[in-house]
Amino acid sequence: MKNFLCDFRFLLLLAAAAFIYIQIRLFATQSQYADRLADAIESENQCTSQLRSLIDQISLQQGQIETMKEQKEQLEQECGQLKALVQELERKDVERLINKEQAPVAAVVIMACNRADYLERTIKSILKYQSSVAAKFPLFVSQDGSHPGVKDKALSYDQLTYMQHLDYKPVQTERPGELIAYYKIARHYKWALDALFYKHKFNRVIILEDDMEIAPDFFDYFEAAADLLDKDKSIMAVSSWNDNGQKQFVYDPEVLYRSDFFPGLGWMLSRSTWDELSPKWPKAYWDDWLRLQENHKGRQFLRPEVCRTYNFGEHGSSLGQFYKQYLEPIKLNDVPVDWKSMDLSYLMEDKYIKDFAEIVKKAKPVHGADLTLSALQMNLEFLKSGRMAYQGPPIKELLFSDTKTDSVYSLLVQVLSSSLELMILDAKIS
Repeated sequence: MKNFLCDFRFLLLLAAAAFIYIQIRLFATQSQYADRLADAIESENQCTSQLRSLIDQISLQQGQIETMKEQKEQLEQECGQLKALVQELERKDVERLINKEQAPVAAVVIMACNRADYLERTIKSILKYQSSVAAKFPLFVSQDGSHPGVKDKALSYDQLTYMQHLDYKPVQTERPGELIAYYKIARHYKWALDALFYKHKFNRVIILEDDMEIAPDFFDYFEAAADLLDKDKSIMAVSSWNDNGQKQFVYDPEVLYRSDFFPGLGWMLSRSTWDELSPKWPKAYWDDWLRLQENHKGRQFLRPEVCRTYNFGEHGSSLGQFYKQYLEPIKLNDVPVDWKSMDLSYLMEDKYIKDFAEIVKKAKPVHGADLTLSALQMNLEFLKSGRMAYQGPPIKELLFSDTKTDSVYSLLVQVLSSSLELMILDAKIS
């Protein structure tokens, strides 16, 4: 029995020792697992922290990316604006360079004296159409004398250059009873044109007076005609006026003519022509002087059928002669004409002569004394006013301005037995 108890106790002791060993092993294993778990948790915490840091970095970078995108868009917008500004500046520089290097088509000068109200009306009419082509047609006002109202009016406009002609030399007329105004006008014209051609160095000058209004296509017309003036030396000047441009006699705003008669009243000439005229410029009546053969030397003048200028000056040096009858009814063109696209080569001398000769060949002769006398009566006013040159007796040739076309015509009247044969020929072909 004692041996049995001893064996049992020994077994219990062994069991207890095994249990304790197992518990120790379990505790050690748990401790290892706990340490590993702690390490894992710590690693997880570190990963979480790193992940949060990474997320924060990513968020920060995303914010930076968004900011950079906004900055990029802003920079692109600013770059586009700068590019557009540079292009605009380059365009303006090119235009400025072109305008600087390209000579104006013509200077435009308003010849004025003592009519401030007339001058204002003329300037307003010109600026209405000149502002867009100011570089091509710089505007001047040339005043003869010292009328304060005219000077103040001219100086009130920044768009023009003011010139003043002061000439206190006494005027000696060549014939008793002559108006000294015509002598002073001639002096003023010479002074102004000398200044514009030789001081300001313009190649062409358009002369207007202080009692004129212009048509909307005035400047386009003269720009187109300037090319003809340069190419065809048989053209002495270009006018915007038709002496017989009354409303009832004109209808085609696109037609231009060559004429032996100088119309004046808004006209353009070149420096080369002025080089010839300036040294021998007359003391008075410069327009009639230009119509003399020894001065125009067979050269002709371009002029439109429908006027590009309108003369409203009822009161002036000419004392309003024939104003109501001939000037007031003049039609000022109001129809748009695209002169830049028009072929004006038909006005070149050779072509014009051929074309007009064909028209004359196709013309039908008109017979009858009554008809001839009627034609002569129709032009009686021109004969009285000196516009028609008469050679006779007997009647050989009459030069007059036809009331329907205002071309300068030769009226050849030949007496054939008891009847008269009338032929109307244009002096442009002679």
